[in-house]
Amino acid sequence: MIASLTGIVERVSLDRAVINVQGVGYLVHATPGTLARLRIGEASMLYTTMVVREESMTLYAFADDDERDVFETAQSVSGVGPRIALAILAVHTPDAVRAAMHTQDVKALTRVPGIGPKVAQRILLELGGKLGAPTGAGNGATAGSPAAAGDQRGKVVEALVGLGYPSKVAEDAVARALKDSGAETVAEPDVAATLRATLRSLGGRRG
Repeated sequence: MIASLTGIVERVSLDRAVINVQGVGYLVHATPGTLARLRIGEASMLYTTMVVREESMTLYAFADDDERDVFETAQSVSGVGPRIALAILAVHTPDAVRAAMHTQDVKALTRVPGIGPKVAQRILLELGGKLGAPTGAGNGATAGSPAAAGDQRGKVVEALVGLGYPSKVAEDAVARALKDSGAETVAEPDVAATLRATLRSLGGRRG
C-alpha cells in the first residue's frame, strides 16, 4: 500500500496530477481543492490510498491524513465508491462531514453532486459515529477575504467546469460566493475554500 508520496509535481489537470518520485511518475486523483495547492515543478507531499479493482489500481491523493481517513471510511457505506467519496471531500472539509453526521444533516450531503436524499440518508445511517465527533476545525470553509495576490477566480471556474458545470453557471456561482463572503477577488490561498463554498451553493445543479 502506498501511504504517501513526496516528489516533484510534473503535471496537474482538473481531477488528477502526476508526481515524479525519483524518476517514477505517479498518477493520482484528487479533489480540486487539493490540486489547487500543487505547483508544477515544485516539491509536494501528499497522503495517498490505493483503490484496487479487478480491472484497475487507482491512487487517490489528499492534502492530509484526515481527508484520507474520511475518504476511506465513506466507502464503507453501501453504494458509495471512490467517485462519490471524493466528491464529498470536494464540497466539505473532513470536520464538516463529521458535523453533518453528528447533526444528521441531510441537506449538507445532498449539496454534493451525485448524492440524492436516499443516498444521503443511507450515508447518515451507515456512517453513524464511525468518523467521530466534530472538532470545530474547518467547518467554516468559505471564501476568504481578498489579498494582494491577484484574482484567482479563473482557477475556481476551471475546476467547476471540470466537474461538469457549464462555464456560465460556474462563473455566476463563483460571483455569488464572493458576494456572499464580502470578497471581491480570490487570493491564491483562498482557491480551495472558495471552491468548497461555491460547490455547497450549487449542490447538484448543473443547468
